[in-house]
Amino acid sequence: MGKAVVSEKMKLLVALITLQFCFAGFHIVSRVALNIGVSKVVYPVYRNILALLLIGPFAYFLEKKERPPLTFSLLVQFFLLALIGITANQGFYLLGLTYASPTFASAMQNSVPAITFIMACTLRIEHINLVRRHGVAKVLGTIVSIGGATTITLYRGFPLLQRSLTTQETHHSHNEIDSINKSQNWTLGCLYLMGHCLSWAAWMVLQAPVLKKYPAKLTLTSFTCFFGLIQFLVIALFAETDPNNWIIGSWEEIFTILYAGIVASGLVVYLQTWCIYKGGPVFVAVFQPLQTLLVAAMAFVVLGDKLYSGSIVGSVFIMLGLYLVLWGKTEEKRQVNEASSQEEDHEALTKNLLGDETKKAQDSESPV
Repeated sequence: MGKAVVSEKMKLLVALITLQFCFAGFHIVSRVALNIGVSKVVYPVYRNILALLLIGPFAYFLEKKERPPLTFSLLVQFFLLALIGITANQGFYLLGLTYASPTFASAMQNSVPAITFIMACTLRIEHINLVRRHGVAKVLGTIVSIGGATTITLYRGFPLLQRSLTTQETHHSHNEIDSINKSQNWTLGCLYLMGHCLSWAAWMVLQAPVLKKYPAKLTLTSFTCFFGLIQFLVIALFAETDPNNWIIGSWEEIFTILYAGIVASGLVVYLQTWCIYKGGPVFVAVFQPLQTLLVAAMAFVVLGDKLYSGSIVGSVFIMLGLYLVLWGKTEEKRQVNEASSQEEDHEALTKNLLGDETKKAQDSESPV
């Protein structure tokens, strides 16, 4: 029994680390795709085609009995979810990655739980109780996370690490790295990535009420990918008029698109769903900062990116804020469960007492 429990925990741990490696790899692969000239419109179009081809069949066969009937109102909500969660989310991410580093993008994503909390409170989905410790922790964590994101945005700082290249590497990649660094407009990258985080948070908040009406998760994901694909194709009609940009001309381009579609949109969805089922959403979210460390290491080795002091300071604040928010959510859930358990025990005790009183009354009324 003990070995089985350890084995399950080890499986979950390995799955979570693999999940973060997949996420980290996507940051690097996306940056490589932009560096080698893959269009910022073509890339998400191919990604969502692959995601739809992967998830669609599973949704059709596995959720036949769970799918409620489709209505026009639901289709409109799916379209809006795609506009926020696919088109705006992926579009802002790629625009931000054009001007900022993958490490910076990953660090900014750690602020999504705090932004989600603010949006949920604004829409009265989440409630704040400042009398309790968990309420104070959530508010304080949100403030610290926003402070960290602001620090990264306004204070770039000085470079801490810079990979020293060999003579041969310098000959082949010095000009490329210089052109990449020149294109990194920190402020513009911050604004686009903040738009990405806002879109991601809004998608999570607005998805919750839709799932209550339409609980078939894979089918909802498939519809979201489909509408997101349509929206990107409409954008492509105006933004990507050169047919040559749609031609995949190298193995590097094929690899980046396959990784984005199969790993980032296929394997990641499965792994994340399995990990949340086994460990819960809070436990999964706790591992998110690991992704930032992995991205920093990968970007340093693969892309030769510099690591700036402002990113380190801001990331520490964002991670601290993330853990405060997660602790507050966990503590709140624990107290709610305890209160619910006590209420159930009280109701059970009341029923037992009433049952005993009724039985005594019946015994006293029965003839000797």
